[in-house]
Amino acid sequence: MARPRKPLLSRERIVETAGALVDAEGLAALSTRRLAAELGVSGPSLYNHFRTKDEILDAVADAVSAKVDLSMFDPDDPRDWRTALHDWAVSYRAALADHPQIVPVLAQGPGRRPAGLKVADAVFGAMVRAGWPPAQATYIGALMRYFVTGSALGSFARGFVDDETAYDPADYPHLGQAHLLAERREKVDRGAFETGLRALLDGLALQYEAGVRGTWSGQTRQDATSDS
Repeated sequence: MARPRKPLLSRERIVETAGALVDAEGLAALSTRRLAAELGVSGPSLYNHFRTKDEILDAVADAVSAKVDLSMFDPDDPRDWRTALHDWAVSYRAALADHPQIVPVLAQGPGRRPAGLKVADAVFGAMVRAGWPPAQATYIGALMRYFVTGSALGSFARGFVDDETAYDPADYPHLGQAHLLAERREKVDRGAFETGLRALLDGLALQYEAGVRGTWSGQTRQDATSDS
């Protein structure tokens, strides 16, 4: 009887397996030896597709970036810049929430990752088309990455233990309900994200309106271009 053939090793299979390992056990669990064992292959065979473990991690991170919706930044999409930023941030956070262990890698920036660079290009291009000076468009891309990745790095609600006795009213008179936060983690964290996102976009809208009224002088635009 013929022996079953092992699935062919490919970049896609390596990235998928590495991503599942990181999701389940964290970044520290990923090594080429462990990954090869998970794939049922010898360690050196991985190097036919990736030169280093860092290249594998980059590919895992980029696979997550590729899941982020960018349709709102298409020139033909009817959404204004503020709505586009909101909808993109929600999609971005959802992708990271599904793969929280890889967030520290994504938080370092896109590097040479194709999907990550497409995200940066789409955001910057859409902001410039909307009328933001190039330097400000760069700042917006940066602050959005700070905000979204920061929100995905940890859970505020999960940081509180669900033991009511930990919050003695004599010491913490305002934390009488803190023990309930952990069980309401999803609602609390989502509400905090939406509150912060609205505040951030409200502030940007005020800056944009001021710029349209004339704060962005010709010199400001020239300086912004040279700084970008």
